[in-house]
Amino acid sequence: MSADLSGRLRALTGLLTVAHHIPGRIRLKLNVGALPGGISLETKRFGSALDSISGIHGIHFNKLARSVTVEYDNRAIPDRAWPDLLANRPSPEAAALLNRLQEGYSHLQAPDN
Repeated sequence: MSADLSGRLRALTGLLTVAHHIPGRIRLKLNVGALPGGISLETKRFGSALDSISGIHGIHFNKLARSVTVEYDNRAIPDRAWPDLLANRPSPEAAALLNRLQEGYSHLQAPDN
């Protein structure tokens, strides 16, 4: 995983906040004002990377609300992983979720190399 990709992923997760969270379902708000052009290609890649992770059941973007709802298997992705990752709090759960996201990004970018 390149440091550039890891940095971009960290920057993107820094724009997300938890709007609502119950086990197996999380709604994230996106601060698109911080992104040039609003919802960019990077957020679409983020959604595709999420969608490629085992344990993710569904992703629903709401552009008007600037949010994304992720339905997931909380046995595969612990509930604590989401808030820890978004708050940049080191935890084994956040690290595992970040690794899964990075793998998803790698699969998306493999054909471009």
